[in-house]
Amino acid sequence: MVEGKSISVAVDIVVFTIIKDNLKVLLIRRKNDPFKHSYALPGGFVELDENLEQAAARELEEETNVKGIFLKQLHAWGDVGRDPRGRVISVSFIALIDSEKFKLVSTSDAEVAAWLSVYELPKLAFDHKKVLDDALSELRYEIQTTNIAFQLLPKRFTLTEMQKAYEVILDTKLDKRNFRKRLNALGILKPTAETRMEGAHRPAKLYSFKEQRYSEIREKINVFLK
Repeated sequence: MVEGKSISVAVDIVVFTIIKDNLKVLLIRRKNDPFKHSYALPGGFVELDENLEQAAARELEEETNVKGIFLKQLHAWGDVGRDPRGRVISVSFIALIDSEKFKLVSTSDAEVAAWLSVYELPKLAFDHKKVLDDALSELRYEIQTTNIAFQLLPKRFTLTEMQKAYEVILDTKLDKRNFRKRLNALGILKPTAETRMEGAHRPAKLYSFKEQRYSEIREKINVFLK
């Protein structure tokens, strides 16, 4: 980054997961100034030979070892003074993943990479609390209008498991019958020939996503929450 009157472009990545029925976000603890030892979102400056998506993927892998995931671009953040190093405009990205598929590894820019509850956060560096709050609102919108949950759930899952994930993300209890009725109307799942025992009840049917890639269903907006 060149200080002074120049403008630098950065990326910030907000990665969510569910661990023990708790919605968590991936954070790093900064090794260097500014905000040394403070928690922050993974991210960094965009290099001259890469686009925004490439920069986000690179920074995320470099700082946390999370790679090969779908990242959706969200918003630009450009308040004057948001970064004490100079004029910096940052573009945020969002992701929802299964944390068990990745081993977190911090690098030269980070003291540690860790999953923290979105409801019990330390003070974050820069304006990252605002970025995170915006991403959380977007996640709750996305979970109702896209198939973004495909990266969070296993390849085969029960409808009970899926409902629990939605309840954790939306932070509300959902009626089982209405959830399944509206989920069926979305048409994003397909039943498999497999079943799994859930407690003392009869075996539950396993489902999978029709598409193992991000797709929108925005015409069915707000199907779970009114």
